[in-house]
Amino acid sequence: MSILEGIKVVELCEVYQGPLAGQSLADFGARVIKVERPPVGDPMRLGDFHAAERNLMSGYFAAVNRNKECVCLDLKGEAGRAALLELIKTSDVLLHNYRPGVMERLGFGYEAMAKVNPRLIYAAASGFGESGPLAEMAGQDFLIQSISGIAMKGVRGDGVPNFLNVPLTDYASGMLLVQGILLALIERGKSGLGQKVMTSLFDTAISMQSLEAASILNYDYETRWFDRALNFPVETSNGWITVLGFFRDNPLQLICQALGVPDLSAEMSIPTALDQIAARDRIVERLRPEFLKFQVEDVVARLQKQGILSAPILTFEQALALPQVAANGMIVSVKAEGQDDMRVIDHPVKFSRSRKSSTRGPQKLGAQTKSVLAELGFDDAQIAKASNDSQ
Repeated sequence: MSILEGIKVVELCEVYQGPLAGQSLADFGARVIKVERPPVGDPMRLGDFHAAERNLMSGYFAAVNRNKECVCLDLKGEAGRAALLELIKTSDVLLHNYRPGVMERLGFGYEAMAKVNPRLIYAAASGFGESGPLAEMAGQDFLIQSISGIAMKGVRGDGVPNFLNVPLTDYASGMLLVQGILLALIERGKSGLGQKVMTSLFDTAISMQSLEAASILNYDYETRWFDRALNFPVETSNGWITVLGFFRDNPLQLICQALGVPDLSAEMSIPTALDQIAARDRIVERLRPEFLKFQVEDVVARLQKQGILSAPILTFEQALALPQVAANGMIVSVKAEGQDDMRVIDHPVKFSRSRKSSTRGPQKLGAQTKSVLAELGFDDAQIAKASNDSQ
């Protein structure tokens, strides 16, 4: 039996943050019913231009929508809203990532749903939270990286902010929402009552910087991790590596031992890690020819043996091909109707005893509309009206 078997989730989510949370629950056995709006559904269905041009399933949609049933409802119409209400009445969790106020205008705000279903866990993900001066502002990962200080952490020498090409706050906030839902389910087991669970991209981004915040809030200085020890990227004969001198009193001495060269910390009179930070450019200039004598795997192994943190610098394509990815079971194949199986990233949490649910591939828009609504007693005419004949 899967961990969340018997838990029914209605997901009203689009793009990444909310759908990831829904998929995480589905991976471990929850029945997740994804409700989309006609005529195109979740924008991620069309966001993969390469797939759309070939009439294939969007890779982005497949990445966060496995193990779900897909229902299409026209929430602008009375019939569609009535169908959604019936779904919510029999569900354990309602999950949405609409902007604050949207669900209330549709008639599905928390207070109203708590009256309909007192045991409901009402999970709301947003960009900036539900109150405050930025609550109505559109939230997107690049915007959050901008306003949270993350983009300024990667400022280059020319002063241009640098964005990480990974929607990190979407992923982290989605996973935090899962944590909140699971905690609320545990609490419901004691009280018998549901409650509202909230998270936002903005709060997540601020929270992700909790270590750096501690130095600013308490001692008025910003932590720059790259400047806390002798650290640098450097080229070898067949690729780049990162060298990190964290947690060592004299990292340069250990680096020289790994390379088989005389101790530059003595030669340059920089015996401490603090001295070596200030001399980083001179050190790298001296060591660059030595690193070029080695291949990546050899020099990384040599550095690690001496207690110096080091790893290759890879492209994401190279990272996905690492044997460690396969060993950890991080890529899973899922069925996609009318095409070859698709490969996507699996959930990163593993259990020694509990198992995940069997994998269902991403579904086409409205694929389960008839079957799900029929369970609730809707006839064909009612189903067609509720879904606006889109399935």
